[in-house]
Amino acid sequence: MTSVTEAPSKPGAPAQVSGTARLSAIKVEPLTCTIGAEILNVNIGEARHDADVMAELRALLLEHKVIFFRDQDISRADHVAFARYFGELEDHPVAGSDPENPGLVRIYKSPDSPNDRYENAWHSDATWRERPPFGCVLRCVECPEVGGDTMWVNMAAAYDRLPEHVKTQIDGLRARHSIEATFGAAMPIEKRLALKAQYPDPEHPVVRTHPETGEKVLFVNAFTTHFTNFHTPANVRFGQDYSPGASELLNYLVSQAFVPEFQVRWRWKPNSVAFWDNRSTQHYAVMDYPPCHRKMERAGIVGDVPY
Repeated sequence: MTSVTEAPSKPGAPAQVSGTARLSAIKVEPLTCTIGAEILNVNIGEARHDADVMAELRALLLEHKVIFFRDQDISRADHVAFARYFGELEDHPVAGSDPENPGLVRIYKSPDSPNDRYENAWHSDATWRERPPFGCVLRCVECPEVGGDTMWVNMAAAYDRLPEHVKTQIDGLRARHSIEATFGAAMPIEKRLALKAQYPDPEHPVVRTHPETGEKVLFVNAFTTHFTNFHTPANVRFGQDYSPGASELLNYLVSQAFVPEFQVRWRWKPNSVAFWDNRSTQHYAVMDYPPCHRKMERAGIVGDVPY
């Protein structure tokens, strides 16, 4: 889905048009054959006032899994309002939020926190929730001159390319996802257990069905701890069939996110924005930059129960 008619009135600035004119001005540049597209001639602070434009952006999100925007010099209120158009927003129990804009999570790195590395793993956001996010809108406030890219992976393509015998083996499997074993791991035990009590480990299907596209999506990631219904007579003859058998299968499935053919990599600049479908993708924040400031702000949109 690509349409091009007019360029922005100022070089480097999103077009400021409305109604049908803005819709026809949208330009879409796919970044890979599998995932990701850059959207030009759209200002997301203005787009939320036009239902036709927002409908096209949603369609582009479903098609490309993650869509990118440059030069989005918008306010935090605009950021929140754009994301809220797609659903209610959620806070994060560990990462800090902007006090004036609930739902806008501040992911701030600084030279004072060089060991804060919890993002550099392939994951879907907050699968430790009963209802993981529908999607997220992430804006770069400040970033290193070089390094600090983010990568996304198409987990529908990852499932589709699995060998057929693996698809058969994982059909109907379910797994636990944990905030305690990830964000909580470095906490004192009392705080860690309180976090788990607030967010008990949910059980999700290993292969979920996308509620809008109907695609099958491989739905295990860095938050996934173990299968919950693997230990059956069909799968387990002796103990080693379960351990390490089940863990080896889980590691194999998690590793499908590592395949470059399913990925896109985005280089951040200030005022760049990424909007991804959290139901069908995973992402990885690359921690390859020296101690410096990297400030990102994310609005997570409440999703549904995976099935």
